[in-house]
Amino acid sequence: MGFLTTHVLDTAQGIPAQGMHLRLYRVSEQGKALIMETVTNADGRCDSPILPEALFACGEYELEFCAGDYFRQQGLIQSQPTFLNIIPLRFGIADQASHYHVPLLVSPYSYSTYRGS
Repeated sequence: MGFLTTHVLDTAQGIPAQGMHLRLYRVSEQGKALIMETVTNADGRCDSPILPEALFACGEYELEFCAGDYFRQQGLIQSQPTFLNIIPLRFGIADQASHYHVPLLVSPYSYSTYRGS
């Protein structure tokens, strides 16, 4: 069985994004269903897989990263509304036996992602 992980790096400061709140949803024709919420640790990772083997299934998912709150807490942005607030990343899991890693590289004004390993 596979599992899902993430890693958030604050590219504005060149550090792991410790304390960023995130939510994981399963997406279907009926809408989004919340699976879990967590906060990144000192390494910018979650303490355990965000979609563990027991819940891992093929389908469409969405990760929401609360970047606006994180950068306000870091003192890097004061404007309201923020340019980036909630960053949604929608992706598909097609192989139930694989490890899916969805990292986020983020600053107050840009972000990027990729399928990691």
